[in-house]
Amino acid sequence: MTERLNREKMHEYIDQATEKKNNTIYTLVENEVEDRTALYNEATLNSFRATSNGYFAGKIKGFPMNESMERIRKQISNK
Repeated sequence: MTERLNREKMHEYIDQATEKKNNTIYTLVENEVEDRTALYNEATLNSFRATSNGYFAGKIKGFPMNESMERIRKQISNK
């Protein structure tokens, strides 16, 4: 099953689920998010958010993976 189809089915399920089931789903998802945020402190998360917002606002340029890898290889070879 594709991710898009999974998302559609989850939306349908959540729309039709009872309050108890929706609360259970929310608790599972909330715990997953909390687990990830425990890896980073608030300052690091704010830095990630600022970078992400800047990228989507067009204020920060992204680089293709191959270009990034080339730049990294050059940096390593110059040491």
